[in-house]
Amino acid sequence: MKRMVLMILALGLSFSAQTARADWTPTKRLTWTSGYVQNPTIAVDRWGKIHLVWYDDTPGNSEIYYKNSPDRGATWTLSKRITWTEGDSIAPAIAIDYPGNLHVVWYANYAYTPNKDGIYYKNSTDGGATWTLSKLLFWTDGNSLAPAITIDTSGNLHLVWDDSYPGNYELLYKKSTDGGDTWTLSERLTWTSGDSRYPAIAAPSSENIYVFWSDGTPGNDEIYLRKSTDGGATWSASKRLTWNSGDSRFLALCYAYGNFSLVWEDDTPGNEEIYYMKSTDGAASWTTRKRLTWTSARSFVPAIAVPSSGNLHVVWYESQDFAIYYREGTDGGATWTPAKRLSWNLYAKEPAVVVDDLDTLHVVWSAYESGLANSDIYYRSWVE
Repeated sequence: MKRMVLMILALGLSFSAQTARADWTPTKRLTWTSGYVQNPTIAVDRWGKIHLVWYDDTPGNSEIYYKNSPDRGATWTLSKRITWTEGDSIAPAIAIDYPGNLHVVWYANYAYTPNKDGIYYKNSTDGGATWTLSKLLFWTDGNSLAPAITIDTSGNLHLVWDDSYPGNYELLYKKSTDGGDTWTLSERLTWTSGDSRYPAIAAPSSENIYVFWSDGTPGNDEIYLRKSTDGGATWSASKRLTWNSGDSRFLALCYAYGNFSLVWEDDTPGNEEIYYMKSTDGAASWTTRKRLTWTSARSFVPAIAVPSSGNLHVVWYESQDFAIYYREGTDGGATWTPAKRLSWNLYAKEPAVVVDDLDTLHVVWSAYESGLANSDIYYRSWVE
């Protein structure tokens, strides 16, 4: 598709308030709530149906909600509440297996029930119409946070999260080989003097499982990796991937077409900026990190998707205007388009991105429409 780009140059900004690609769809509002919406997470099945989960405190506490688009973002179902908890259910993550079953994990903080804080799971086998009861997978006296889930080529589920019960935050792992009905015992993956946080996980095959995270053991946060070559039974030693003077955290991972692409925020320059690196040999070696943003403010929480072209699509939000921005990397990440602003809401943040089977890019984020009374989820798409 021929690309038409309109640019508006603004004085005094290293990243100008440019218009987005001319062929991005208009912004679509997906929720209308009286509460505070956060952490939209998006996935797409092999037929191009888009699935979205998030948490919302409209009921008086935070609960997990779900909706989908059966027609690649043109229309969306009504929002469906899928949790009812005594405390707060937050930080959902979603994965979809080959038959199209949906698997959602999250963290629940039960304010009134001791020893019920932990990681929860449920699934849907009918495209989100109905859901199983919530299943408690792990509970602790500490905080269980940041669950990440993936599915390997044999349909096995792999789950990782960080937990503070050891005294500092460490990573734990579980696996299900029967679609989420039963799970292995929790296995601890890290023993560090610093906090091991914000994990990401990929499973290119049923044997090879990769876990990435941010670790404060060196005195600042750096990115580390562990790999399993036997489906999670045993794990390699931790491998450090970054050496910075600042903190590298909030990483996002994409495994596509044999390559790993990693983006994260790093405050080495004096404020948070977005960086990128890539591996083409199973995470054995990595390209030199590439800085993607130069802002006078802060660039936060990147997300990445890679279509069949191999081009890289990265989104993030910036604190100078609390807007969502986008860059495309070509030539294997050697060349990048200028940053494009995608949102004009108030306090837009927490973008998530996914690409479907037709290489259509789908982006969601949370933002305020007016005032600060509540926030909602917004959506745009673009065909490469």
